Amino acid sequence: MPKMKTKRSMAKRCKVTGSGKIVFYKTRRRHKLTHKTAAHKNRLTGTVVFEGGEETKVKRMMAMA
Repeated sequence: MPKMKTKRSMAKRCKVTGSGKIVFYKTRRRHKLTHKTAAHKNRLTGTVVFEGGEETKVKRMMAMA
């Protein structure tokens, strides 16, 4: 059976922490920011952790299963 290939689009959007969790940055923070309030832009900062079934799917996409 051949090796599983990494889905490059997923690998570019996510990273694995030292403890094995998968985190990603929130979207909608690149352009068209003038109509968003400061509070909205602040909510879009930081990272989010995949949980549950989503984490399993992402690990499979990143060939970590």
